[in-house]
Amino acid sequence: MDDRTRTELEAAAFRKLRHHLMDKRPDVQNIDLMNLAGFCRNCLSRWYQEAAHERGIEMSKDEAREVYYGMPYPEWKARHQTDADAEKQAAFDAAFARNVGESG
Repeated sequence: MDDRTRTELEAAAFRKLRHHLMDKRPDVQNIDLMNLAGFCRNCLSRWYQEAAHERGIEMSKDEAREVYYGMPYPEWKARHQTDADAEKQAAFDAAFARNVGESG
């Protein structure tokens, strides 16, 4: 497989993942994704931002989140995220430190 085809397939898979998380399963909480998988929607938007920066494209955290979420993050959060209990928050803090650490 050539590099262009591989990149196109990877991009298509990313779009499908985004669609799944944003449109089909907005009920899945970011905190649960991070606790179980070690990443969440915010990680995906950060990776998008990092890819932009690698190509010399300036993009803020909020801009990257708006691209990924399709709206300002606070609006998406108000529509879809729920408050986490203390146990989930503690698990998140540990997962975040393990998987994102200082780079987040």
